[in-house]
Amino acid sequence: MSLIIGNVKINGNLVLGPMAGVTDLPFRLLCKEQGADLIYTEMVSAKGIQYNNQNTEKLLEVADEERPVSLQLFGADPYIMSETAKRIEDKSFDILDINMGCPVPKIVNNGEGSGLMKEPKLVGEIVHAVASAIKKPLTIKIRKGFTESTANAVEIAKIAEASGAAAIAVHGRTREQYYSGEADWKIIKAVKEAVSIPVIGNGDVFTPEDAIRLVNETGCDGIMIARGARGNPWIFSQIKEYFHTGKIPKKPSPKEAVDMMLRHAEMSITYKGEYIGIREMRKHIAWYATGYPLAAKLRNQVNEIESMEQLQDLLLEYLNNIR
Repeated sequence: MSLIIGNVKINGNLVLGPMAGVTDLPFRLLCKEQGADLIYTEMVSAKGIQYNNQNTEKLLEVADEERPVSLQLFGADPYIMSETAKRIEDKSFDILDINMGCPVPKIVNNGEGSGLMKEPKLVGEIVHAVASAIKKPLTIKIRKGFTESTANAVEIAKIAEASGAAAIAVHGRTREQYYSGEADWKIIKAVKEAVSIPVIGNGDVFTPEDAIRLVNETGCDGIMIARGARGNPWIFSQIKEYFHTGKIPKKPSPKEAVDMMLRHAEMSITYKGEYIGIREMRKHIAWYATGYPLAAKLRNQVNEIESMEQLQDLLLEYLNNIR
């Protein structure tokens, strides 16, 4: 099932969702290899781009082999957002997305991320300003609402469509929930029924069965996987296999998991240098280890490693210990 967003045709409907500190270039490439059809970057600050922040510049890097890519911006000023969009449009992403779902206090307190869910009029102004400034398609990522009592995803979706958005991703939780409780897929269905542009469903897709159920229950056009891909880039190939065969694929063997960890670490070091690359890999290894024997011990040990050599030794020892 293909997904068409504006003038961009995506050969499939599996989407890697944006996660700050997780969906960097190495991880995105691994998910692409495993079958992710559309890739979102980590969210990037529009103000950071305006002020030529060096860390921000790194977040704008996109590799040709991971495309199509949706670059995600956050901000709350229509003028700054539209000027930034114009300034970066020649970079090699395919779709521009505006983050209206991030629940982190420092983002929300600036009126950005899910803070925008409280300002429907401003949402319309931002979407209109940005969509008018660029030729690439513009999308937004929202939540169910800011709180349960002010759940307004349908209203925001209609405003966004009328203002020029080409697609909408909906996470079925409120900002109040962060990532706790269950995602409410009924709100995704309600948004799908309210707009004519593509709707990407997001929230609680951790298995191939979840992915099928999300489509069946909501009618959504795309399936966004975020936390379900942490330590599990295979989820994309597993969903595709399940779609085609109806059989639930086996979990990768410990050896396959270790091979992926090492490859991920090599890519991370190449991209960020050994000091940062290895330290960032600690959380990834902890996620990869979930569900395997001696996972707790490995999680503790990985926090001590400081070099690729130490990681290789640790993972070799790990495989020997579980044989």
